[in-house]
Amino acid sequence: MKAIGYLQSQSIDQPDSLLDLELPVPTPGPHDLRVQVAAVSVNPVDTKVRRNRAPQPGQPEVLGWDAVGTVDAVGSAVQGFAVGDRVWYAGAINRPGSNAELQLVDHRIASRAASSLDDGPAAALPLTAITAWELLFDRLGVPEGGGEGQTLLVVGAAGGVGSILVQLARQLTKLRVVGTASRPETQAWARELGAHVVVDHSQPLRPQLTAAGVAEVDLIASLTQTDQHWAALVDVAAPQGRIALIDDPAHPLDAMALKRKSLSLHWELMFTRSLFGTPDIARQGELLARVATLVDAGRLRSTVSEQLSPINAANLRRAHALVESGRMRGKIVLSGGF
Repeated sequence: MKAIGYLQSQSIDQPDSLLDLELPVPTPGPHDLRVQVAAVSVNPVDTKVRRNRAPQPGQPEVLGWDAVGTVDAVGSAVQGFAVGDRVWYAGAINRPGSNAELQLVDHRIASRAASSLDDGPAAALPLTAITAWELLFDRLGVPEGGGEGQTLLVVGAAGGVGSILVQLARQLTKLRVVGTASRPETQAWARELGAHVVVDHSQPLRPQLTAAGVAEVDLIASLTQTDQHWAALVDVAAPQGRIALIDDPAHPLDAMALKRKSLSLHWELMFTRSLFGTPDIARQGELLARVATLVDAGRLRSTVSEQLSPINAANLRRAHALVESGRMRGKIVLSGGF
């Protein structure tokens, strides 16, 4: 089968940083779906793994943690899926990725894809939707339909996770949503997705929040450059508030700064359930099915901002470079076959 991968970690400007490959067709395990991949998207995790994970000698590393495709085969323990089903998922970080014609994925972390979306726009959603859902409802502890009288600050509201988090918060809670974005086009994007207030995270936060009538924020989702914003986030957080983050701070965070306000800190990694095989692993498939229902009902929209075709090494290198630029709005997807 065709696939895209790498044999050594390199910067994306190197022509062999991602290569077109021919690999053996994988055989499903008991819980696996084998999926013929139709579209993928690129996330920051793709670029981080490419830069930091060295492949085993002679064994190419295949990335990709978002996919839409058609079930080609099922394992002996699979329930609820059949050959021919159109599915979407974000996969597992410890298994070969979706940048291949055929991929194996545990059926418990997949669901049928939103029928109202074409393959490309659908591929933009699984990883970020799972991350945003778990962050909002599991880590920050907001109940569906709850949050009235509380404010959620989303740092990086125009990025991949921020773009769906703003929508989930507006559609499924009563929170006041304050997003941050630093450019006019990304600020407009955050407003379009439903943020009540948008401020510029490249400028001091407190004066902007005060000017917008926001005295303090109860909940903070820090999605990018947390170490750079840390002091400002602690400053604007309400006493007994919660801060959740998904990025990898370049410098240690001062946890002692949280004590005076009794603030709590939460990490979100959407791969945790699949990585450890947690008892609630099927929860990810269930929430993806819920997201599909919300999309088909017109309550959530795809966050795709750019599409490339076909799925090959040249286009993946271009997509990785765009993600690494730090100036992405929403998501970039690849479709059109291998």
